[in-house]
Amino acid sequence: MTMTKKVVVWGLGNVGRPAVRAVISNAELDLVGAITHDPAKVGGDVGELCGLPPTGVKISSDPVATLATTKADAVVYAASSDLRPDDALDDVEMCLRAGVNVVNTGLYALLHPPTAAPELRSRFTEAGQAGSASLFVSGIDPGWALDILPLLVSGVATSIDCVRVQEFFNYAYYDQPDVVRNVIGFGTSMDETPLMLLPGVPMSVWGAVVNTLADGLGLTLDEVTEFVERRPLETTIDVPGMGEFLAGTQGAFRFEVRGRVGDKFPVVVEHVTRITDDIAPDWPSPPGHGCHRVVIEGRPTIEVTVVADDGDSSPGAGGNATAAGRVVNAIPAVCAATPGLIGALDLPLITGRGLFSTQ
Repeated sequence: MTMTKKVVVWGLGNVGRPAVRAVISNAELDLVGAITHDPAKVGGDVGELCGLPPTGVKISSDPVATLATTKADAVVYAASSDLRPDDALDDVEMCLRAGVNVVNTGLYALLHPPTAAPELRSRFTEAGQAGSASLFVSGIDPGWALDILPLLVSGVATSIDCVRVQEFFNYAYYDQPDVVRNVIGFGTSMDETPLMLLPGVPMSVWGAVVNTLADGLGLTLDEVTEFVERRPLETTIDVPGMGEFLAGTQGAFRFEVRGRVGDKFPVVVEHVTRITDDIAPDWPSPPGHGCHRVVIEGRPTIEVTVVADDGDSSPGAGGNATAAGRVVNAIPAVCAATPGLIGALDLPLITGRGLFSTQ
């Protein structure tokens, strides 16, 4: 019999809430704690916060006390890291040194350990070895759609010219208004470059995905490059919950992060992101308001489109739920891994083991 792993979910936002539901659903996991930085959530029952019956697990704002009293085997670190990267790295290091394994979706700099900055790689390798714990970062795009899915599909081709992985989403349906405006840049002047599209940022986030795919495909890349293009809104639109987005401001963008070998680009990550469905009709569009797609260009050409529906009005909710499911279901394998920093290719096949209601 597999020993049940005790799990704490740290961060109860768009990824943390589905992570709580995923832990509760998994017969091999036991939710023992929940941590938040939001004072309004402290003291509440985490099940009720996540739309579930009461669990008896109260939400805390004290990570050190929570880890000490629960004796957790693993933490799902779902706290925001985009705008507080140093604090997030400190939090994760503290967990590892305390002997607690960590799974995470947002610390992109650690997603592909071989190409992580040497100081980060040594820092978290040492922390993991000191606490006999492991750290696995999957990516929030969600990670499975940009690494394990294309690698799985590539295995049925007979020849390959390019593996292209794509995300298409309308961010009018994304429940993060500040991120939509201030990070992604919708509604900002076309004369300004938003944080997400600053030179080097797409490559810093998605370059690790390209390198992971190259490793899985046995490719040695000459370099990883990026390409960005943007489109303005032709008319002013009103988005419920977000307000007006003025004509002439950024309304869509497309970028590619490309792995180059010689004069070819055999691995490409592409995003097409809009604030309204009807902008940039010449760019690829999803069914509905969002999807992930893998295209294996070769013989035969293979195309797989994935739409994740979490029963929410937002197409992003399904993506968040699967990003959470990916790392939550990996917890037993991460706990069994060699201490330190591990990547997607270091793990065995992660399945839905423990998720059936009959178990």
